[in-house]
Amino acid sequence: MPTRPAQSKLERARSEQNIAYIRQMLGELRGVAHSENADMLCYLIEMAYLEAGDVLAGHRSAAVMDSSL
Repeated sequence: MPTRPAQSKLERARSEQNIAYIRQMLGELRGVAHSENADMLCYLIEMAYLEAGDVLAGHRSAAVMDSSL
């Protein structure tokens, strides 16, 4: 039994657009961090970029914890 109510199509589309926007911004930030030789920032931003891609592809949920806790 799902612990969260099902999202409407509009809510899912909005969430997908938001995650896609975040992923795009992370790509740009990675370029800035790279130009500043900020290796740790590059790594962390790249991990977030990959995570956003996994969420968009449906490989992972955007939520880490159950929101009812």
